[in-house]
Amino acid sequence: MSSLSRELVFLILQFLDEEKFKDTVHKLEQESGFFFNLRYFEEMVTNGEWDEVEKYLSGFTKVDDNRYSMKIFFEIRKQKYLEALDKRDRTKAVEILVKDLKVFSAFNEELFKEITHLLTLENFRENEQLSKYGDTKSARGIMLAELKKLIEANPLFRDKLQFPTFKNSRLRTLINQSLNWQHQLCKNPRPNPDIKTLFVDHSCGQPNGARAPSPVTNPLMSAVPKAGGFPPLGAHGPFQPTPAALPTSLAGWMANPTPVPHPVASAGPIGLTAPNNAAAILKRPRTPPTNNPALDYQSADSEHVLKRSRPFAMPDEVNNLPVTILPVPYAGQTHGQSSYSLDDLPKTVVMTLSQGSAVKSMDFHPVQQILLLVGTNIGDIMVWEVGSGEKIAHKTFKVWDLSACSMPLQASLANDYTVSVNRVVWSPDGALFGVAYSKHIVHIYSYHGGDDLRNRLEIEAHAGSVNDLAFSYPNKQLSVVTCGEDRVIKVWDAASGAKQHTFEGHEAPVYSICPHHKENIQFIFSTATDGKIKAWLYDNMGSRVDYNAPGQSSTAMQYSADGTRLFSCGTNKEGESFLVEWNESEGAVKRTYFGLGKRPVGVVQFDTTKNRFLAAGDEFSVKFWDMDNLNLLTSTPADGGLPPSPCIRFNKEGTLLAVSTDDNGVKILANSDGVRFLRTVENRSFDASRVAPAAIVKAPSVGPFGSNNATIGTTIGDRAAPVAAIVGTNNDARTLADIKPRITDESAEKSRIWKLTEINEPSQCRSLRLPDSLTAMRVSRLIYTNSGVAILALASNAVHKLWKWQRNDRNVTGKATTSVAPQLWQPSSGILMTNDISDTNPEDAVPCFALSKNDSYVMSASGGKISLFNMMTFKTMTTFMPPPPAATFLAFHPQDNNIIAIGMDDSSIQIYNVRVDEVKTKLKGHQKRITGLAFSHTLNVLVSSGADSQLCVWSTDGWEKQASKFLQIPNGRAASPHAETRVQFRLDQIHLLAVHETQIAIFEAPKLECLKQWVPREASGPITHATYSCDSQSIYVSFEDGSVGVLTASTLRLRCRISPAAYLPPNPSLRVFPLVIAAHPSDPNQFALGLTDGGVQIVEPLESEGKWGTSPPAENGAGPSTTSGVTGSEPPQR
Repeated sequence: MSSLSRELVFLILQFLDEEKFKDTVHKLEQESGFFFNLRYFEEMVTNGEWDEVEKYLSGFTKVDDNRYSMKIFFEIRKQKYLEALDKRDRTKAVEILVKDLKVFSAFNEELFKEITHLLTLENFRENEQLSKYGDTKSARGIMLAELKKLIEANPLFRDKLQFPTFKNSRLRTLINQSLNWQHQLCKNPRPNPDIKTLFVDHSCGQPNGARAPSPVTNPLMSAVPKAGGFPPLGAHGPFQPTPAALPTSLAGWMANPTPVPHPVASAGPIGLTAPNNAAAILKRPRTPPTNNPALDYQSADSEHVLKRSRPFAMPDEVNNLPVTILPVPYAGQTHGQSSYSLDDLPKTVVMTLSQGSAVKSMDFHPVQQILLLVGTNIGDIMVWEVGSGEKIAHKTFKVWDLSACSMPLQASLANDYTVSVNRVVWSPDGALFGVAYSKHIVHIYSYHGGDDLRNRLEIEAHAGSVNDLAFSYPNKQLSVVTCGEDRVIKVWDAASGAKQHTFEGHEAPVYSICPHHKENIQFIFSTATDGKIKAWLYDNMGSRVDYNAPGQSSTAMQYSADGTRLFSCGTNKEGESFLVEWNESEGAVKRTYFGLGKRPVGVVQFDTTKNRFLAAGDEFSVKFWDMDNLNLLTSTPADGGLPPSPCIRFNKEGTLLAVSTDDNGVKILANSDGVRFLRTVENRSFDASRVAPAAIVKAPSVGPFGSNNATIGTTIGDRAAPVAAIVGTNNDARTLADIKPRITDESAEKSRIWKLTEINEPSQCRSLRLPDSLTAMRVSRLIYTNSGVAILALASNAVHKLWKWQRNDRNVTGKATTSVAPQLWQPSSGILMTNDISDTNPEDAVPCFALSKNDSYVMSASGGKISLFNMMTFKTMTTFMPPPPAATFLAFHPQDNNIIAIGMDDSSIQIYNVRVDEVKTKLKGHQKRITGLAFSHTLNVLVSSGADSQLCVWSTDGWEKQASKFLQIPNGRAASPHAETRVQFRLDQIHLLAVHETQIAIFEAPKLECLKQWVPREASGPITHATYSCDSQSIYVSFEDGSVGVLTASTLRLRCRISPAAYLPPNPSLRVFPLVIAAHPSDPNQFALGLTDGGVQIVEPLESEGKWGTSPPAENGAGPSTTSGVTGSEPPQR
């Protein structure tokens, strides 16, 4: 059940209690299992209502759930048995013994015999252990005290013993607010409306009899009250909105109950002894969560969201669901349920990076989590690969276009050119990063992997210092939000740099910003140096809230990773620091964390991780808190050498922590998972493609293949930039001395002869064939889930197969790996996800599928209708669009999962809105069936490819065609008439991979300029499929001869070839080869193959190697290189 559904139950419980429906209240408590009413339980125990006691307990636990539960039931039944004996009711005592107590004999047979022996005694007090048993009342009181301890210590009752705190008659208040809102939407509101029912939306009578629109369709409607109002329901007056107030949906985001601490209690062996308050007390153990993180799919309980009459709507994972539908949370994101230990915290120092100047801001790459972006106090920015400790990119501060700057800025720079970095931050997809400087300027760079940083935008954002910068997605387009010394917040288009919004209202310099969204509302929190906190919607209506930060401090705000909890941390002018959690709905501090010291200068910095921990750099150390505990959890000095208030930053998984040092460096701290992660990359040789061409490249140690056989493919149109173009690409003052010098020594030249890595034996790589008990049919489509814990395949017989990995000691991350076999997963119902095939022969159909971003749903077709499946239950949620024409490719819109692009076998592309069950438009430009679709949310385009070997670019704003181009089929190669062309965007969302059986090509969108083309040797046979690795640094290519090639993406040069003998058992009678290849979503060196024999194979390099070969040097490529007029110049820069 979703978190909002849970809160609704609490509202109903409060309503029932206020209306005196006592029996119903307790029945709902028991059936929902959300709140254990200890007072009601005490009342029943005190009165000896044993049947009711056990019935009530059954809603929360069973006898054999754990040792606490077992002892609870034993104590109750033992007391019932002793009371029957005390009343000389032997018949009743025997019945209790046989029916209630015999279950415990399996756990302690001797104890059961001793209990039975009590029947033979005239007075059970003759038993030494029961000699102090008093009367019934006192015995129940003693037992009750023990039961309370057991219940409070039982993990199953955690977070169920305290009713959440909210105002009286909350449900009535919400109904009144809804009625007032509906009344505001009336076109002809009456002063005294007559409310006769709550079953339909209210609307005052209108001349045409039409009903008022649903308020859900206007979530941001200005809250201006209209004439009249509703009579209160009961004694509770209606909610009266005020102008410029926060909308209801914004004001009531959160209502998290405060968890209560659980006292420890004895859960030792059950026995005859009367409960003793002085008994041995055990520390409550941390039990594992009941949900398996490796099976992190949407709960089947959420099917009601989708089981609706048409029009059907997908869950909107970017903008969230309409407010009428209770959203379903991801497993593992509820607070207070998951287990943890101090070992989860990254506290082991594994590396120190030398910056050369004081660190001001850091951010880990959201995808390539070994990349750390750092900004310093002299304006330098650097990108580090923490796996190898290499600085792979470095930029010094330089105004790109001084003539475009304002006169005050030019004067300031002429007087003093030094600046400091105030903030560095990656965009959500890692394709861009922003830098905020202490003088007016914001720089936006695009990142293309390795050392490839390109100037994207230079914005004179503020007068004075730019104090903070963040990325956000208002109106489904990437924007940059900035704030500054000039007391203003501004929003800029991330593509063009155009200013979109200006927010004024702060009376002091704006210190920080925190963009976020709840439901479908996008907003920005801002904080100023005078301690004021304001909230803004992307409109011109001014600030919606005005809070005071604790201690009037300069404060930074941040949400937990799941977006449900808001924290802030700051320091005031007196040096007092405050780390707090906020109750957003009331604008009040929910809890204040203890443990921060007082400082004479500076503001304490903090970060959050894993929806569980808070960390702050304070008092020459890093301090950690559990989000649900006010007291300091632990701290680490990181082996010493930290400044008084170090800068800190977690990576996305919370396995690594970067901490600034007082000697202008950065320490990398890791937990056990982080250490393992770094070990897999620390021995990898540095990729030569990321440094100057003269860098020496270490020859691969696995299966060296003679250089005379290195001519594997032909590279057309390499963008070979001259050295002069490398020097000063950002117009900075770097000289040739900054570039590694060319090694001219002849002996050194000979030592750097590059060899292709050839993997020919199973011992040279790690591979695993996934277990399969179902009918083996060729694998047509294959994909890893976005979480990386499962693989989904679609076979040619229209059946889907899902393999899931379990989290265990051998696989601590629970993600796909060759070291542990997964489970071929099926729901308990045993059903299969099988596509509709209508009258189509599945063997002749073109299968296709697309997976939702939260891995909850898969949309799929195999020549018949398109089906939507629930990935947890395998149930078909709906089917639509029967052929003809048949769907041949599916793609979700990146910002709106209700919009689907559907490629058809009649060469058209249909833009379909699932919510309203309507085809919005049809795109026509191909001559044959559609074989590929790819969206770019950076360029706002859709690129399509077809069996006609043509690429087309379509604007996602108006769906007009912007460009088209046919692939150049290499001379002497003939493509089959139905050859598929696939397309995939690189991480930067600009460069496009095109895959055809004759070639691999890289295009630059939206103009479709061909930058590079690679043609395989004919001996390999046609290309069957290819894909980028998750970091876009490599391209995996599968061939009809069964081999797999690994290309360096930046140069399109083959660096490793994996023969079929390395991953397939020898079988001369059966020709097996991969039809499809899929890349792991977070491990750039793992891929999966879907084979013609129905098998799925995962392949990884040896742990000792860590990667697939090394890239050839620029002047010693894998085969001849020719240019086709494609230059290596940078894109236009400011």
